[in-house]
Amino acid sequence: MPKLDESLLTGLPPFSLLDRAQIREILDQAVSRRYDEGTAIFREGHDAERFYLLLDGYLRVIRSTPGGDQIIVLHISPGQLFGIAPALQRDTYPATAIAAAESIALSWPVRVWDDFIARYPGFATESYKTLGQRLGQIQETLTEMATQAVEKRVACALLRMVHQSGRKSDKGIEIAFPVTRQNISDMTGTTLHTVSRLLSAWQKDGIVESTRKHIVVTDPHALVVLSEA
Repeated sequence: MPKLDESLLTGLPPFSLLDRAQIREILDQAVSRRYDEGTAIFREGHDAERFYLLLDGYLRVIRSTPGGDQIIVLHISPGQLFGIAPALQRDTYPATAIAAAESIALSWPVRVWDDFIARYPGFATESYKTLGQRLGQIQETLTEMATQAVEKRVACALLRMVHQSGRKSDKGIEIAFPVTRQNISDMTGTTLHTVSRLLSAWQKDGIVESTRKHIVVTDPHALVVLSEA
């Protein structure tokens, strides 16, 4: 494998306080791998052998309910750590990570986690900040599913994806990774039929444009209004 360049990590929050020599040390211990869309990087309940940094692409994080349903609790963008089970004092992964698009990630064995925490300024602070933000996002999603009307849940889910990955197009704001109606159903705890009905109605009203694995929000303000209904 070609030697990874230090610029890959320069400026990313867990490593932003480090000099190039320290980043070199970290990269020399990393493994780089490409994942096709739909590939599971690790699965809930499996032994946590490595932790990761997403360089390119997007991930879906999926958790199982006691009833056996699969819920998409959040998405992960480039530049973020994930699979950081050691930060939770866990030996197993608390969720499943699936590549939402073709992705590239670095990974390290969990045995170096404590060394990174001790040796590298800012690594611990930023890692636990990331963990806190993730737990907050998951709690927000679960609270929405338990308390909010379906239309509002779906609108909130679309807005989260827009805020995280949205890019301007000639039609509006495009969600940058493939997303299906089933994905949205899994994010909002509702049925595929309900999601399809809502998106079809919103498309008729000029709020979204939805095709296979592709969603553009054509009227962001209207979607915000729906999310606050």
